[in-house]
Amino acid sequence: MHRIAVLVRTGVLPIELGIVHRLFGQARSADGKPLYDVVTCALTPGQVRTDADFTITVERGPDALADADTVVVLSSDEDYEPQRGGRLRGPLADAFALIRPGTRIASICTGAFVLAAAGLLDGKRATTHWHSAPDLAALYPAVQVEENVLYTDSGDVLTSAGVAAGIDLCLHLIRRDHGVAVANEVARGTVVAPHRDGGQAQFIARPVPEPRSPSTRNARAWALRHLDRPLTLRELAAQDSMSVRTFTRRFRQEVGISPLQWLTQQRVERARRLLEETDLPVDRVAAESGFGTAASLRQHLQAALGVSPSAYRATFRGDASLVG
Repeated sequence: MHRIAVLVRTGVLPIELGIVHRLFGQARSADGKPLYDVVTCALTPGQVRTDADFTITVERGPDALADADTVVVLSSDEDYEPQRGGRLRGPLADAFALIRPGTRIASICTGAFVLAAAGLLDGKRATTHWHSAPDLAALYPAVQVEENVLYTDSGDVLTSAGVAAGIDLCLHLIRRDHGVAVANEVARGTVVAPHRDGGQAQFIARPVPEPRSPSTRNARAWALRHLDRPLTLRELAAQDSMSVRTFTRRFRQEVGISPLQWLTQQRVERARRLLEETDLPVDRVAAESGFGTAASLRQHLQAALGVSPSAYRATFRGDASLVG
């Protein structure tokens, strides 16, 4: 099994620890076998203070990091105090020295400060809780901080925003490791949304429409039924009886991104499902997902995921001959 070591520090947020164990712990193969072995470790085994009125007992020390395939660094309430920056030192530096080269490392919320101090985020995109993002950018100028995304994926180094975004990151990793079907089953078992794209905004100024104000939900539902054909803003606005200008403003208020950005995200998601679950040729996948041509699909998939359609399919189908 893929072993995940969850590193907790003094002042850990219990909900973050629960998220990692709950989501990865639910992932099962087709024959019902667990896909992950999740262990918790601390810099010093024993009682660890949380940010609540109780402590947790952690039996494993940093040695658990040495044989992990993925390390998840959780946040600490101490991260919200003034940060000094600089590189890792002391027990935390010693712990990170135990991590094998090539191990996948992820952070939830302000755990990104630890990854930045370890030099793992230099030259990479990263995020953290929006409240702490300016500090991360100021203390570590080599990091490309993006404060308005849910999570970032730079291959073997990933970061997520606040607590809820940790759910999105875990599901993203499960989906990346084992495909959409497994991730969706975990999401159903946890009663959470199966997929929120990492580029989605962390927060929206007005997350709930004003009472009796018009909504764009009809347009979104209609668009999902017609993703395979070209869609215009005028057509989308007409589904909710709005002008294009009003619709565009309302859509951004409700969803956090523009209608065209949202359409692209939905088309990428449909293309991913088709590549994972069907044997359709790439040009047919492009047509079914609304990209029109295989070249357009390749361009958008490369921009969103950093891989070609054939490479993505090979990753999830386990057939290297599919890569071309």
